[in-house]
Amino acid sequence: QVQLVESGGGLVQPGGSLRLSCAASGSIFSIGDMGWSRQAPGKQREWVAAITSGDSTNYADSVKGRFTISRDNAKNTVYLQMNSLKPEDTAVFYCNADIRRYNGPALRYWGQGTQVTVSS
Repeated sequence: QVQLVESGGGLVQPGGSLRLSCAASGSIFSIGDMGWSRQAPGKQREWVAAITSGDSTNYADSVKGRFTISRDNAKNTVYLQMNSLKPEDTAVFYCNADIRRYNGPALRYWGQGTQVTVSS
């Protein structure tokens, strides 16, 4: 079994910062691309950021310059540092990872989601 467990969400004032973490566990042979998406109330899920196994990164225009994605391969963990948060960043944030188990092909796994609320 493979699990992705997110943490670090919460309530923050506009202009504040949060750091999300997402740790993968289980029978993992290797991890490729990792990333974050979010879904605001009443809206479709939106891609936010991605990082390759070689640490190349990409960001949605809406978060570029404010969010930073990183990873710690030794800990099978991906992070999302969020600065200058705005009320429109309020959403449930989901991490994803392309994971190859010891006995199969690479599959995309998703975390359960963590709530981020930006409000004064």
